[in-house]
Amino acid sequence: MNREEFVTYISNEYGISEEHPWAQYPSYSVFRHPSNRKWFAVVMDVPRNRLGLDGTDPLVIANLKADPLLLDALRKEPGFFPAYHMSKTHWISVALDASVENDKIKMLLALSYDITTPKRKAKK
Repeated sequence: MNREEFVTYISNEYGISEEHPWAQYPSYSVFRHPSNRKWFAVVMDVPRNRLGLDGTDPLVIANLKADPLLLDALRKEPGFFPAYHMSKTHWISVALDASVENDKIKMLLALSYDITTPKRKAKK
């Protein structure tokens, strides 16, 4: 899955458009829940060496929120990295360069969306 496919999938599946909150980084985008405005996905172009790879060419990544136990296992797989510029305990960076299966990205995106969904308060 590439950036365009990722953005289109979120738009079609969740009805949410990307936002570009940083003027100095126009290619960076965030996706938020409409009700609580929490981020569930962030897309960035990051120099490869910032992710522990060789070279400085940019790699498009998506930061997604997930369960810490799942993150440990994912970081051992190709295309997954400790979260760039976010909590490495709760977020993971996923390469959007076809190195990760689309179904796995969609599953992680759904998990990230669910984790950041507003919680309902229990009735007394």
